[in-house]
Amino acid sequence: MKKQFFAIAFASLLTGTAVAASTGYTGPNAGNITTVAGALQASDDAPVVLIGNLVQKVKGDTYEFRDATGSIHAEIEHDQWPAGAAVSETTRVRLHGEVDKDLTSREIDVERVELVN
Repeated sequence: MKKQFFAIAFASLLTGTAVAASTGYTGPNAGNITTVAGALQASDDAPVVLIGNLVQKVKGDTYEFRDATGSIHAEIEHDQWPAGAAVSETTRVRLHGEVDKDLTSREIDVERVELVN
């Protein structure tokens, strides 16, 4: 009886794992928000991958990021920048991160900055 119970329990675990795995990643940027306009409407912690320009430094680690749909503040710590790369307002970059939503504003908490050719 115990063997049957454990066999059924194990099969249930495998089935649950298979269902969870089938609902995962489904394409190149599945689930990621790709525009500033989308980020401005997104919920807290929503993943983003944005392409555009860092047009100015606001203060400290905060920069203004702009794409064709608008602008948003992005918090970029020193270790998120590409090593040895100079970035100006004309450099196209890709920001990987997530939306940080407060009561009255949203910004991007950047995990990685890449240069775009």
